[in-house]
Amino acid sequence: MLKGINPLLNADVLQALRAMGHGDDLIVADTNFPSDSVARQTVLGKLLRIDAPAAEVVKAVLSVLPLDTFVNDAAARMEIVGKPNEIPPVQKEVQKEIDAAEGKPWPMISIERYAFYERSKKAYCVIQTGERRFYGCFAFRKGVVPPDAE
Repeated sequence: MLKGINPLLNADVLQALRAMGHGDDLIVADTNFPSDSVARQTVLGKLLRIDAPAAEVVKAVLSVLPLDTFVNDAAARMEIVGKPNEIPPVQKEVQKEIDAAEGKPWPMISIERYAFYERSKKAYCVIQTGERRFYGCFAFRKGVVPPDAE
């Protein structure tokens, strides 16, 4: 345990988040996502795990990871097949955590399922969660930490 660090953030996850640079993507995936096979194609090349619900994982990750302010797709969600505008409860919960972390509304963009898979393969890493609800898959683009930040 470390002071000030969410205990869900294990050593492997912290190392990956620290190694990521500005513009690198992080995927937070539910239990049904092909996380292992996709993770093998990422920059890190191996799967990371945090066995907790998606919103709890996102809250922990965003407690240390800045979102990219230079792009409009720094936070994204996988669309429901055939219902791209529908937002299920798991995505609403994650949206609340994003807004809380950023201190303002920060709407996620939606990404079609297969386009999400392609973005995931190009990501820095994949964290598979214990989220069992469908469409609990998200992409986050890392921003910068300014020189005067604590």
